[in-house]
Parts: sequence; structure tokens; C-alpha cells
Amino acid sequence: MKSAVCKCQSPVDYAQDYVKRLTELLNSLDFAEIDKVVEVLIDARDRGATIFFLGNGGSAATASHFANDMGVCASPEDKKPFRAISLASNMAHVTCLGNDMGYENIFVGQLRNLLRPGDIVVAISASGNSPNAVKALEYANQHGATSIAIVGFFWGGDEKKGPSLHSRKIRKR
Repeated sequence: MKSAVCKCQSPVDYAQDYVKRLTELLNSLDFAEIDKVVEVLIDARDRGATIFFLGNGGSAATASHFANDMGVCASPEDKKPFRAISLASNMAHVTCLGNDMGYENIFVGQLRNLLRPGDIVVAISASGNSPNAVKALEYANQHGATSIAIVGFFWGGDEKKGPSLHSRKIRKR
């Protein structure tokens, strides 16, 4: 896999390399898989299931943004709203769980209290190897939820050539 680090000589070189890499990544998206994920999310809304988003660092910000957009922008007043929550947003809860149960359990600790069978858990990760995200998806699978991973480069150590979506137990109702 091409290194994500640019050995650029100038800001212009960096910008050009960034646009080139971003274009390659966008062109590698699997739109059929995106369609499946959208169907799962719409089905969750129709059933009243909760969609939990999670991530670390920049992916935590993306998870919070995604949950906000689903809960507000994608839920106009004339339609049934999405029940969307970011597990990365409540810092008091995240730091409590990290301190008391270990950082690898910050998402599982929240899911243990909130997850119901039929809910959706979406993990967002650039590396795809965050132990707490992997653990949360495993927990979701073990408790009757649908898990979706949106990853940038790797998932569980498997090299990928670009961004990808991984879903387990995606089903149509």
C-alpha cells in the first residue's frame, strides 16, 4: 500500500498529492456496499432502532458529526427521525469508563447499558485496528445488533487498497 506520508517539497506539491490520493480513494469506493449500508440505516429508522456511532481521535469527531447529521439533517419534521447517538461525545462517560474499565472498553461499557437487539453499531476508523472499536463491534454481534465498520486503510490487520465498508449480519426485514 502506498504510504500516506507525502515527501513533498512545497505546499503546492502537498496539495496536489493530497488531491491525487483523495481522488484515488474516492474512485475505489464500493457503491453497492454503500447502498446496503444505507438500506440498513433506513430500516433501523423505520423500526425505531438506535444507530450508535463510534471512533477515536478524528474518527470520534466524524462519528459525532455523523450522528448529528442523522439525527437532525436526515430527520426532517415530516418524516420519522433517526435515533442516532455518538458514543464518542459524552466525555465524562468516556473518561469514567477509560479510568475504571480501561480504554479498550469505553464503547462496550456504553453499549452494555444502551444496546438492544436489532440496533446498529457503526465504527469509524482510519486504521481499522482500534481495539476498543473492534471490541464494540464484536459485542454488537454477540448481542443481536448489526455491526458496520467504515475504515480507511486496514481492518483487523488485513491490508486494503483504500477505504471500505465491512458489515456483519446485514439483513433485510
